[in-house]
Amino acid sequence: MGQKIIRFSDLTGTHVDNDDDLVRIVVRQHPDLTDGPVEIEALGSELAAVEELALDLVTIELHYPDADEPETVVMEAEAFNQLASATPMTEVLRGAKRVAPTVPSQSQPPAGAKERVNYASPEHAGRPHKGRTTDAEKQVVRQRLDEINERLATEGVRTIDLGNAEHVARYGLEALAQERGLTLG
Repeated sequence: MGQKIIRFSDLTGTHVDNDDDLVRIVVRQHPDLTDGPVEIEALGSELAAVEELALDLVTIELHYPDADEPETVVMEAEAFNQLASATPMTEVLRGAKRVAPTVPSQSQPPAGAKERVNYASPEHAGRPHKGRTTDAEKQVVRQRLDEINERLATEGVRTIDLGNAEHVARYGLEALAQERGLTLG
């Protein structure tokens, strides 16, 4: 028995014929987002207008003398530029004093941020996660299923069941399940 996974765009519900057409979108800030960033997927063709809709924004910090912490404000660049009335904003910025960067470098995750997990590595492969299971992860799971299941059991995480059709499809284990004489349930 075979199983087919049908994927849809999170934005429009459009059927996805080819996984290579999917674009991973990480939503970091949104008024309705309360528990941190989330990940969705959409077809690349659905995102064609994103560049046209993008806003030129400026992020500024207001350091008031009586405040313990600066206030961060995000505003449209055009509105910010209009604040400079004596000299154009480009000249104001060109002549401004440089500030030492306070943002951590790209190579280091911000304090409290989760590092990106490589699910294609033997120490993480097979762990339940959101998003697409890569071919590299599937290969590691196929080659080391027993070792991975032992690690998952030790960690108290669900193991990969060759009798579970969803697990078999997710990791491409059809041949291994058949080799071991298991039927999908």
